[in-house]
Amino acid sequence: MSTNYDTAGDLLAGWRDDLLTGERPPRWAVGGAVFDPVELGPGLVMLLGGAPGAGKTALAMQWTLDALRLSPALRALVVNVETSPAVLLDRQLSRLSGIPLATVRDRELGELHGDRLAFGFDAIEAVADRLAFLAPPFDLPSIATAADGFGADLLVLDYAQRIDTGDRGDKRAGVNVLMDYLRRFAGAGVGVLALAAVGRTKDAKGRSSYAAEGLSLASFRESSELEFGCDSAYMLSRGGRPDEADLRCLKNRHGEPRDLRLTFDGALQRFESLDDFAEFAGGGPVEALAELWNADGEGAA
Repeated sequence: MSTNYDTAGDLLAGWRDDLLTGERPPRWAVGGAVFDPVELGPGLVMLLGGAPGAGKTALAMQWTLDALRLSPALRALVVNVETSPAVLLDRQLSRLSGIPLATVRDRELGELHGDRLAFGFDAIEAVADRLAFLAPPFDLPSIATAADGFGADLLVLDYAQRIDTGDRGDKRAGVNVLMDYLRRFAGAGVGVLALAAVGRTKDAKGRSSYAAEGLSLASFRESSELEFGCDSAYMLSRGGRPDEADLRCLKNRHGEPRDLRLTFDGALQRFESLDDFAEFAGGGPVEALAELWNADGEGAA
């Protein structure tokens, strides 16, 4: 009769050798130094929640594009149930070029945008072969087939409660099934970034709202399996001012949770460090962008 366990003695030699290599587990950088605490990597499931309009998709796509640029071997599959690839690329072009999204969306581009437009196109083209978008249907078999076929290292789900798991009559059961599959993906070495909807809570005056102070791990809708099954969980909320955002780390299975203070430029769909905002603003958007995207010292445009 076969056994399904290993003793610590069986594991000791391999574990000790791995420990003494001095190499930390692989992680994918997702931007500048401000995002160093964000642990996105093989075998990890990260959960990103927030109220409608908080900017979850914008932040997830910013992390994804920047991770692809900073990790040349990385391949990412994006499963977005609500937003088309063309719209997602519009937003990234705006962020990377510094051209307002309204101008990009309305196709009002002219000669004055030439250098910035060229820089944005080049940045996206550099990662285009390693970025894929799932076409409908958005169900688990399709996701698994596409991830295998594309050789995805990173799977981005936007968002968890909208993925079709076959349990149409019971959303809670469906999310349970989804998290089980995400853990299987992680067990196979895939990194997962899953966006999730949150429920309303009571604010200080007893009103139903998405007030930041009321959002917690228990706010993720449909299933406690989301909060239990993930390795890390973040809650994105907008601050007291329209250009401020808080990224609170509600859970970090592998370290100390660290919250981040960010700015959000809605016109460009761009998140940056609140602490570094004054420095970046002095340099202008293209100069700040060049600092991030040209870490190897090459010129921007």
